[in-house]
Amino acid sequence: MAAGYQDLYLEQGSTFNETLTLNDAYGNPYNLTGFQVASQAKASYYSANASIVFVTTISNANNGVITLSANSSVTSNIITPPTTLLYDVFIKDVFNNVTRVLEGRVFIDPAVTPQF
Repeated sequence: MAAGYQDLYLEQGSTFNETLTLNDAYGNPYNLTGFQVASQAKASYYSANASIVFVTTISNANNGVITLSANSSVTSNIITPPTTLLYDVFIKDVFNNVTRVLEGRVFIDPAVTPQF
């Protein structure tokens, strides 16, 4: 199954929280009971280091709901340009099967005020 696609919007220097619902090919929510989730954003597919390593939480396992988060210290340290990053979300089941379930761009709205 191909990964879904969704763009994200992040304001530099602000706390970022995005709740996502993962659905299967039939439109039914993934049951994420017992799963792990991971997500990163990078400047390009070939970047050695992640610009953001999201804190990932399974918010509602039965309904496929996950949350991607980054605190204001993390988002303040995003170097712009570029103002667009690439991200993806992977899940791993209890049998260690790994699946990329979501991908897209993270649009960064640069901040003027320094972190306080």
